[in-house]
Amino acid sequence: MIRRYMEKAKNVMQWGKILLPLSSIRFYPPQFILRNPVLEGVTAAFNNGHEVAVIVFNLKDTNEITDQLSQSQYTQLIKQIKKAFRKTIESQIAKLDVITLEDFYGDGLTLFIKVDDANHCLSEINMIMAKIIYSVEAILRQQFPILQPEFESGYMFVEKKNYSIMHSVESARRQAIAMAEKRIKSEWNEMVQTIKKIIFKKDIKLLAQPIIDVATKEVKAVEMLTRGPDGTVLESPLQLFSVARQTGLLYELELLVIEKVLEQVKATRCRQNIFVNCTPLTLSNIRFIGDLKIIMEKYKNISPLQITFEVTENDSIEGLKNFIYNIKMLRLMGYKIAMDDTGAGYSSLSIISEIMPDIIKIDRSVIQNIDKNSVKESMLQGLMLIAREAGSIVVAEGIENEAEASVLKRNNVDLAQGFFYARPAALVRM
Repeated sequence: MIRRYMEKAKNVMQWGKILLPLSSIRFYPPQFILRNPVLEGVTAAFNNGHEVAVIVFNLKDTNEITDQLSQSQYTQLIKQIKKAFRKTIESQIAKLDVITLEDFYGDGLTLFIKVDDANHCLSEINMIMAKIIYSVEAILRQQFPILQPEFESGYMFVEKKNYSIMHSVESARRQAIAMAEKRIKSEWNEMVQTIKKIIFKKDIKLLAQPIIDVATKEVKAVEMLTRGPDGTVLESPLQLFSVARQTGLLYELELLVIEKVLEQVKATRCRQNIFVNCTPLTLSNIRFIGDLKIIMEKYKNISPLQITFEVTENDSIEGLKNFIYNIKMLRLMGYKIAMDDTGAGYSSLSIISEIMPDIIKIDRSVIQNIDKNSVKESMLQGLMLIAREAGSIVVAEGIENEAEASVLKRNNVDLAQGFFYARPAALVRM
């Protein structure tokens, strides 16, 4: 009688969650027939202009662990794993950025999070995964010292263009699982082959976005932006570079981008300064300077003085022993160095003091709605002071309206780019 009553009470509690706000069912939500928290959260994120990342965490060596534990002990382990992940995620990620953490697909957990900055978030995702795994493993090793649990992870972004958001969610989840498990004959291998094929066929396209003089509104430079094959999941740069990074092909892809940029500069006879994005991982590669010289041999009419390498993403340069050396070599060869995302990441200010960039690009998170936020304007002034001390030119990114542009003008910002001035388009001679 008591048991039946408890089961009935549990069912009532589960179904009662249908009426709860999404914020109350972020962690291990029940599977509803009438309501899908993941679909609801992803749809809301898309409607508010965010990207959504799907991160999968898998327990390594599950078979070995189950051999060492009884059924009740294994159940307790899973319970503690879920508890540790929730505790860690709540401490590491802003509450409003967590869509759901769920455990529906098997032994692993799936975390859905909102990502604000669609263009510069790959290193952020890697950093989040590493921090979560480190913290969870530390908690569990104290509780289960003999087992020493370890986790593997993978991620993917939910495609916005698909006709069905739920289909995109399940596809992203499946690909994230494949990335985490790196299974033989899995989607992981297919994605490796897809990236290799893109690189071999040079199947990318480039768009140019002008960088404008704030005072005169003249075009002073252009930034080259990469897109994957038309009509595919990898057309989005977010998907393209995240898959390349996780499959170990980021360096090859970024070299291809450099070659395609030079090819288009030559074809259009463009004389503007050109900004080319590169991650610290690529810039620190021991082969980079030699490979760049080989590429430049094909384009002898293009001067290194015309090219600015833009250090993208907020990767820590700690442990990247060739990074500073390669930056110095690039400068000796005549290239300029720009620092992207300044004001957004934990490492950008420290990198500025290390490399003293020629150009500092202020992240759009500082610029967005700056006309309505005096604190942001003070941040801009502080970053400009740092830039002046470093002898750097300032570029403000993400300008979307005249009000934001007017704040830049009154603060004597050098250059700016954004939809207010021009949208990305094919490179033409200027």
